[in-house]
Amino acid sequence: MSDDRSDGDEEYREQLREIAEDLRDDDSESEQLAAILYRVSDLYDEREETDPQTVYRNVTNILEIKERGTLSRE
Repeated sequence: MSDDRSDGDEEYREQLREIAEDLRDDDSESEQLAAILYRVSDLYDEREETDPQTVYRNVTNILEIKERGTLSRE
């Protein structure tokens, strides 16, 4: 990866995480969106070993938990 792309990825990741932190203090839907943004930001973190499919599964899980209202799978 070139340094220019790496710098752009780092800046984009930090912007996503700042927005996520701003949202985290609001209502539960905002916290849910913050969790999704933070997970997406992992795609732009070279220290994270993740891919779009993993992020998709995690986001789907976040939405299912929100819909059920509990971590329980029942």
